[in-house]
Amino acid sequence: MEPRFVRANGLAFAYVEQGPSDGPLALCLHGFPDTPATWRHLMPTLAEVGFRAVAPWLRGYPPTELPRERRIAPDTLAADVNALHRALGGDRDAVLVGHDWGAVAAMRAAAAAPERWRRLVTLAVPPERILLGAVGDRRQVLRSRHAMAALVPGAEHRLMAGDAEGFLRLWRRWSPGYVPGPDDLEPLQQMLRTPGAPRAMLAYYRGFAPAVVSRRALSHRVSLPPQPHLVLHGRQDGCVGVEWAERAEGRLPHPASKVMILDDAGHFLHLERPEEVGRLVREHLGARGRTVPAVRA
Repeated sequence: MEPRFVRANGLAFAYVEQGPSDGPLALCLHGFPDTPATWRHLMPTLAEVGFRAVAPWLRGYPPTELPRERRIAPDTLAADVNALHRALGGDRDAVLVGHDWGAVAAMRAAAAAPERWRRLVTLAVPPERILLGAVGDRRQVLRSRHAMAALVPGAEHRLMAGDAEGFLRLWRRWSPGYVPGPDDLEPLQQMLRTPGAPRAMLAYYRGFAPAVVSRRALSHRVSLPPQPHLVLHGRQDGCVGVEWAERAEGRLPHPASKVMILDDAGHFLHLERPEEVGRLVREHLGARGRTVPAVRA
């Protein structure tokens, strides 16, 4: 599928879409290190129930225009998402789906502009306010050692060595039961060959690190999204421990929000368990604003 382009928040964003052009916007946000190909199972499911499913390459991920900054703050990602809502003609029925860094962007965007987004689903990253409790937790620090490594000068060169073997190791460690195939790896490797792309991808970690130093200040600034929010997490996630997702249970503002843990799934749970994830997302988001009857996986 050839990408289209739209200008938002000062950049030309590339994106792919499926579904009726007059359907409510379902903006699907990929994570690190990944591409919109990660939504190849979910986008048809959303299109079938009437959504216009749109998956952009996020800031720092070509063919989206590469930014100049060496640090990309999470609030910049949120601003991108809300600008994409405007640029793509979204309305109050728009919904968000985000994985990994896309989940962070989705939660911040939904909290910053609740009038734009009706519901949201996040995968593999629990709400930031809850995840802040992991700062200093020895087990989670070990899982997140890639974030610290990203701050070291030259990190992108080490990850790119051996045909991007460092990036591929992250996939294998985070989803130990999943073997990424050509549909995952070829779009990723093609993107990584663009000069400047690996550095831009790591800019997310370099932009987030200063905020983590002041955990108390960050906890006051980061709001929980007020919309109905489905948090999905794999029990075998090797990047973010399942215990941090479980702690979100009962702490999400909207009474229709819920946390669901998928057994035998890791960080890339939407690729490992596509039918189950598709069913859960579809049931939560509804169809063109209506509740969808339960569908058996």
